[in-house]
Amino acid sequence: MVTQTTQPDALLRWMASLADATRLRLLRLVERHELGVSDLCEVLQLPQSTVSRHLKLLGDEGWTINRRRGTTNLYRMLLDELDPAQRQMWLLAREQTDGWAALSQDQVRVTQRLRQRAKTSQTFFTDAADQWDQLREQMYGPSFGGDALLALLPPQWTVADLGCGTGALSAELARFVGRVIGVDNTPAMLDAANQRIGGMDNIDLRQGDLEALPIEDSECDAALMVLVLTYLTEPAQALNEMARIIRPGGRVVIVDVMRHDREDFRRQMGQENMGYEPSEVCTLLEAAGLTAASCKPIPPHPQAKGPALLLATATRSDD
Repeated sequence: MVTQTTQPDALLRWMASLADATRLRLLRLVERHELGVSDLCEVLQLPQSTVSRHLKLLGDEGWTINRRRGTTNLYRMLLDELDPAQRQMWLLAREQTDGWAALSQDQVRVTQRLRQRAKTSQTFFTDAADQWDQLREQMYGPSFGGDALLALLPPQWTVADLGCGTGALSAELARFVGRVIGVDNTPAMLDAANQRIGGMDNIDLRQGDLEALPIEDSECDAALMVLVLTYLTEPAQALNEMARIIRPGGRVVIVDVMRHDREDFRRQMGQENMGYEPSEVCTLLEAAGLTAASCKPIPPHPQAKGPALLLATATRSDD
């Protein structure tokens, strides 16, 4: 928190840091997305030295935070973590730059950049479909899905298995609940899932993106996302969709990788990031409008070779 004594000096520094078109564009981008220097260079069409210089200044003034993913620094602005006066200044700057043509161009480019990253992830899943179940069991042990099943409620529920992959968890869920809607965006995964479920008539497999689910509002009683979040370029949007498709009073359950520093593992598994801290997942769930968010580590299986996992749950309010 900035003290009263230093407030004028801080105010002048914040004003100076916003008095640059490139820095305004950078902040508009990293407010919505977690991006690396190479991403920002491509979007802004500027050299790395220029982008890095502006990012350093923004970081020094507390506008951005960054974290390592392998050899890459990822940058983000977290509005809730800004000094209150600094946040007010940014909200005014954001309002005054709405409609700026440069930002429209930046949004087109960042959308394309994120699609390229998502395409890379989908290529990984297409190549891995035949060995996916064996690979996940080798990395996480044979029982990680059971923790998610135990978090589910009444057996008459309709449950969405988001990022259902080869349908292993959907098939298990179908034994406990009334109906399962499995969604995945990779045809090879869905082909394997169709072969797995055979004649199970309470499983509905649908192809679609998790950021724009092919499911109606409040169609489900619960939604499950197991080992999916680390593959998403837009996790916040996916969780917004997750919240949208469950009825008031419904539950969401997430199982995913805890934050780690194993870049070799991330590359092997084709993941977008190095996992999440439990507090990060709770923040994402709450930002999606969900309540009673809780997240805790799952005791690792003795044979698991991958990082530890976490289990998160939350509820959609009845209002």
